[in-house]
Amino acid sequence: MPNKRSTSHKLNILIIDDEMAIRKTLTVCLEDEGHRIRSVSNGVDALSEIQRHAFDVVFLDLRLPDANGLDLIPEIHSRAPWIRIVVITAYASVENAVEAMRRGAADYIPKPFEPEEVRVVTRRLEKVRSLELRVSSLEEQVNRLEPGIQLSSESAAMQQAIETARKAAPTDSIILLTGESGTGKTVFARAIHDWSNRANGPFGVISCPTIPAELLESELFGHVKGAFTGAVRDNPGRISACEGGTLFLDEIGDMPLSIQPKLLRFLQERTYERVGEQTTRHADVRILAATNTNLKKAIAEGMFREDLYYRLNVIDILLPPLRERTGDITSLARSFLEFFARMNHKTIHQFTPEALVSLQQYSWPGNVRELRNAVERAVILTQFESIRKDDLPERLYNTSNEPALGDALSLERIEELHIRRVLASTASIQEAADILGIDVSTLYRRRQKYGI
Repeated sequence: MPNKRSTSHKLNILIIDDEMAIRKTLTVCLEDEGHRIRSVSNGVDALSEIQRHAFDVVFLDLRLPDANGLDLIPEIHSRAPWIRIVVITAYASVENAVEAMRRGAADYIPKPFEPEEVRVVTRRLEKVRSLELRVSSLEEQVNRLEPGIQLSSESAAMQQAIETARKAAPTDSIILLTGESGTGKTVFARAIHDWSNRANGPFGVISCPTIPAELLESELFGHVKGAFTGAVRDNPGRISACEGGTLFLDEIGDMPLSIQPKLLRFLQERTYERVGEQTTRHADVRILAATNTNLKKAIAEGMFREDLYYRLNVIDILLPPLRERTGDITSLARSFLEFFARMNHKTIHQFTPEALVSLQQYSWPGNVRELRNAVERAVILTQFESIRKDDLPERLYNTSNEPALGDALSLERIEELHIRRVLASTASIQEAADILGIDVSTLYRRRQKYGI
């Protein structure tokens, strides 16, 4: 029985050999190991398959009816530089082996071979691929420098959300995460990936509001060199980069209408084309999505496709706002305190009782993100071993008078307050951006800045 991807990263493998018996032998051997196999008998079909699918490993015969295998090695790498090529040939020689390695082959197996020889080589390449993906994941986490959040809660609604996510994670079902901005939808998406059978595969994120509409299609599906001004090289796109893993589409309610039919097609058929190219490609990628907007309202306004909504809404998980899970505020704040104290090389042990009261009584319109930012600020500014009330942002404890125009406030503070009020009174990010007179990507950056 094939191994699950949760224990190791199973490979997409292409076999290129003109002997049917060899193709069948390799296919049986490698499928028994749990890998996904395609096979062809000639060079033309091989390059066509590599153009359409994302492979990790190629087993390449050196003598093909229409090509010299040695010449195919650089051709394959020009289309997919990451592919490991294992040369197989009945005409083994030291010269051939050296030349194959010089051109970029990863290994060399002479015919006739035993199945165990193939397994040994493949297991080594499987470990290499798993390590590459692990390093990539760790680099992503280091670059984000985000504190880990314990996915546990005293809130019944949050407990239900966690339970649903755990049940759905091992499947390949699409999950739509809904809730206010800052409730932790990206953290939740990452947890679902980590709980899934794709945990050793890549995890990618596209934030729909932060990428200009004219570039979002290219970022998602990729493009070929010369497809548009500035396309100076091929870009495989995030779908290709997440082969065998998970792609998280954040704030999908802000996806332009022009791209929505192409996403719907990919969700239904797992096929797509890169911008500027007619070749149809296939990908094994699980899609997770999130929104803080009312998609049904967006459908009624003609801003979101109804068929895409129902395709995305297979499993809907609502994350409650922080004001509805006040029992979690203290534990979350302490988790952030521990992380930021360590990151800033400070010895800070706790919050004072007055500080905890302020944290508990505040309404947290920016939810968990705002709490995180408040604790990070306090850790950086405090000169004590405990976080005091005065170390926290003033808005958390000075709520007696609502600020108004003309008050002694900085322009930055006025901007923050105004953005918060507009976001609270509108149904979508686009509507808020229109009222504020800025584009969605600028509004997104302001929300990140102020922890909204």
